[in-house]
Amino acid sequence: MTTLLLTHPDCMDHVTPPGHPEQVARLEETERALSAPDFGGLLREKAPLAAEGDLALCHPRAYVEAVRNAAPEQGWTALDADTHMSPGSWQAALRGVGANLRAVDQVLGGAAQNAFCAVRPPGHHAETAKPMGFCLFGNVAIAARHALKRHGLSRVAIVDFDVHHGNGTQDLLWKEERVLFVSSHQMPLYPGTGAANETGAHGNILNVPLDPGSDGTVFRAVYEKRILPRLDAFAPELVLISAGFDAHAADPLAQLMLCEEDFAWLTHRLCDVADCHCEGRIVSTLEGGYDLKALAASVAAHVAVLMERGA
Repeated sequence: MTTLLLTHPDCMDHVTPPGHPEQVARLEETERALSAPDFGGLLREKAPLAAEGDLALCHPRAYVEAVRNAAPEQGWTALDADTHMSPGSWQAALRGVGANLRAVDQVLGGAAQNAFCAVRPPGHHAETAKPMGFCLFGNVAIAARHALKRHGLSRVAIVDFDVHHGNGTQDLLWKEERVLFVSSHQMPLYPGTGAANETGAHGNILNVPLDPGSDGTVFRAVYEKRILPRLDAFAPELVLISAGFDAHAADPLAQLMLCEEDFAWLTHRLCDVADCHCEGRIVSTLEGGYDLKALAASVAAHVAVLMERGA
């Protein structure tokens, strides 16, 4: 068994305006980090294109068509103050969803122990019919529905450790009792959702807000005391990760104080959950992380643990 890395050059063609934090360089730095000799054992695949029917697992057809039609022939289109499309954004978004679907297929089919999707645009802020926070489609939520509907699973867990609350994933899966969505995030912070009393239609959502300035000690304690026991009790058949690395102390958009070792620690602990309940099956996908050096180092730490545990 091994770790699968899914990415595609099309994800570089999602070009944002100058100075935008969600920039092409994020993926360039991620790919540079994962090209080091230590990652030579990765099983590498180019992400396929998702079909519009795949997007319909979470998003209404009218919304999908609106996003497709919003892509400009040149320059940028602003979907909101933070979220833009360029001529290559539609194709990039389909690769992002496609990477997640392929990763689920390969991990559940036994071709890989676990997987990491190095894609952009990210997905966890995209709501049912609303692009937000740099995101167009709910990559991870769609992957969860794919595992449920097309692979016949009955319990999928999503862990989102991005510094921003995954409001999109929460919105898309609010009524989905077969998915446990867990989010640790800074509060107060964009997008303003993620209070502890937001628990989903079936008690299937666990939000754990963290105060600005919280460090690795606080972060680890929250997972040990609240999140990991909840995951164990749920006994998932697949673990999906929204891997945002903007909780790093160097990140310019937030004020949590984590380091690469904290992300590696959490990856180990999530692998423990997966080993216990679902034969180690994990699919992780890139969300945020906007200091390029910290992002590259954090991704490397995360994927190194996936490789170690997937060997």
